[in-house]
Amino acid sequence: MRMRNKYRKPTNLHCHAGTRCSFSVVVWSLVGCLVMLHLYSLVQHKHGRGGEIQVHMSHHPLLRELEEVEEENIQIPPPKGKRSPRAAKRRPRPKRTATIMDEFLDESSQLRHVFFPDWKTAIDPVKDSGNESFYYFPGRIWLDTDGNPIQAHGGGILYDERSMTYYWYGEYKDGLTYHAHKKGAARVSIRTRIDDPDCLSRSDGFWLQPECYTCTASVCCTNCSPAKHEVDIIGVGCYSSKDLWTWKNEGIVLAAEETDKTHDLHKSNVLERPKVIYNEKTGKYVMWMHIDDANYTKASVGVAVSDSPTGPFNYLYRKRPHGFDSRDMTIFKDDDGVAYLIYSTEDNSELHIGPLDQDYLNVTRVMRRILVGQHREAPALFKYQGTYYMITSGCSGWAPNQALAHAAESILGLWETMGNPCIGGNKIFRHTTFFSQSTFVLPLPSLPGSFIFMADRWNPVDLRDSRYVWLPLTVRGAADRPLDYNFGFPLWSRVSIYWHKKWRLPYRWSVKK
Repeated sequence: MRMRNKYRKPTNLHCHAGTRCSFSVVVWSLVGCLVMLHLYSLVQHKHGRGGEIQVHMSHHPLLRELEEVEEENIQIPPPKGKRSPRAAKRRPRPKRTATIMDEFLDESSQLRHVFFPDWKTAIDPVKDSGNESFYYFPGRIWLDTDGNPIQAHGGGILYDERSMTYYWYGEYKDGLTYHAHKKGAARVSIRTRIDDPDCLSRSDGFWLQPECYTCTASVCCTNCSPAKHEVDIIGVGCYSSKDLWTWKNEGIVLAAEETDKTHDLHKSNVLERPKVIYNEKTGKYVMWMHIDDANYTKASVGVAVSDSPTGPFNYLYRKRPHGFDSRDMTIFKDDDGVAYLIYSTEDNSELHIGPLDQDYLNVTRVMRRILVGQHREAPALFKYQGTYYMITSGCSGWAPNQALAHAAESILGLWETMGNPCIGGNKIFRHTTFFSQSTFVLPLPSLPGSFIFMADRWNPVDLRDSRYVWLPLTVRGAADRPLDYNFGFPLWSRVSIYWHKKWRLPYRWSVKK
């Protein structure tokens, strides 16, 4: 007699194995698989042949090399003597163990050479013709073809299709750094010839140094006030290149105003983050920049134009876009020729974005508020396969902080935050954007899904010695963080910035689209 198992759980499938019930389960399973495949094909259709290109490009040996995770292990040395007064003030009480960030901010740190390598390791394209050719070394001094450090801070790059040349524009800060007052931001000054007979001069150059403002240096000027020599705007520097590694100095394409104190570009004011785009309809090169005064109360954008990428640029005006304050900013030119202004506003608590007019000389009435309440600045926007991406930084002055990647299906939003894009180094490297701040993302059209992430490693003690951190950025693979405003992960790919002490672009890459 067959015994019934009283512990057997009841089932709603009232059928025996091998009957039509098991067959229907198989059929419905196949239907589910077909539905999933159909949804996947729709996503692939939306992004064109992007998946095929990404698979193909990921097998490129040099691209695989760039996507390898490179770690950093920096040991904090034991204290040696007194730390600098500025670092001592930053240290809270009671005393705590020094961190890598403390070492980075301390100009007398024993690790200074790690963050700001000396001239012996400078990248010199003219002399480096051997195994070091075309290699980028983030954080090292980068020389132009004249053998001078490149001065293009907070800048961006324009590829001019007519001349097939890259032009790198940025803040020209080749001057000494000073602070207008104890709590003031770091500023740049230029050396001024001593013409006052009452001023004492050194025998080795007759140049007035900023140290003489307090008459504590060997050079002291009793009748010359600091206002005569305090300078922040020197101008916008421009460099040209065919290969993104060898850069020729094209000079200052937008210079400071020396005498008219009411001018926006007067040397006592502030000019930051210049970006240039070309307008095919007008044949003009248009520059947008952040314009401010020494106390950062103007908070405006400025506009200049030129008939040539190497200038000179003619300054037109400044304004507060859409009636809002504007500080860190950038411009982005879309595939359809429409250009957009993106700027930090409302005391850096949010970003605004809106299209420019057809001449690129003004904003329109259209504007959207994005990343509201997130306190982001230093926007760098780019596009890949119909999706818009943006890298931003937090607001911490000259000190580096964590970058975030954002994405949107429409440039006017809704923008979603995807998380920290930095990979490699170590935890503090990733949480400080490799001790740098974003400024621009340069597409590499011949390498789909690959970009160059451009950032500045600011040196507030000596701004002209601020360094450039260029690293490979890729858009590939699944995102690893859910969306902020939806349940689930986004359809677009992950943005990754890989740390490398030394890297180069693949051989035979082309600037052509």
